Amino acid sequence: MGFQQKPLRIYLSVVAIVIGLAIYSTSRSGGTQASSPPALSENVKNDVIEIDGSSTVFPITDTIVQQFKQSYPRAKVSATFSGTRGGFEKFFAGQIDINDASRPISTQELIACRQAAIPFIELPIAFDALTVVVNPKNTWAKDMTIAELKTLWESAAQGKIKTWNQVRSSWVNRPITLFGAGADSGTYDYFADVVTRAEKTRSDYTGSEDDNILVEGVSKDLNALGYFGLYYYEHNRDKVKPIAINGVFPSVETVKNATYQPLSRPLFIYVNAQAAQQNPAIG
Repeated sequence: MGFQQKPLRIYLSVVAIVIGLAIYSTSRSGGTQASSPPALSENVKNDVIEIDGSSTVFPITDTIVQQFKQSYPRAKVSATFSGTRGGFEKFFAGQIDINDASRPISTQELIACRQAAIPFIELPIAFDALTVVVNPKNTWAKDMTIAELKTLWESAAQGKIKTWNQVRSSWVNRPITLFGAGADSGTYDYFADVVTRAEKTRSDYTGSEDDNILVEGVSKDLNALGYFGLYYYEHNRDKVKPIAINGVFPSVETVKNATYQPLSRPLFIYVNAQAAQQNPAIG
């Protein structure tokens, strides 16, 4: 990608700037084109900005949105998540102004944006560690290789790889329960691309675009294995346990020093450039 790896928390100020520009540069009533974004003002009108997309990026934007609302309570900002792919569908339909993404925009999405005449600004904001976790009471699985993850998650494993000892013979002969990103998630796309080398993984697992659901699923099932962004592990250390991948545990440090490979991935926000250039009425 050519981006310097940074931990997830580094670029909060960048996101604040982008959200600020969008809030103060978006007018639903349609305004004249401004050559540059207007200066921030205490007297903000009730302009609305809609943010959707990745659940991995959501904690960053949500933090900034809450801070922004405290400083500018009249600004209306809506931030939610439906997955990177789901967010892009809304983005090129003109339904949202900013899409959070846990992977780069795809060729098909780029074509859709062009066909819909939606110009955009792509901003890489951070690097994340896609974290593979097990139940805290799991005593046998402390590490996995990418090859073992592929054996477990590839489409050919569906209905066939059902127990832990089928992945590694020294592991227990217990059923394995899988939790992972839903099909509209950029995390799913990245995991499939890097781990299974295909567009899709096996589908006989519990999938969701809400990472909190995955955390809860793994925390309640001794036989479970799941994956999601590092943030959701760091905020649920009492509920799930990470395992090392190719001998390296996920952490801010292993992302920074580029040793957690290949499950370190860039995070992005995409801004509707036309909306960001509109000149709002500021009261």
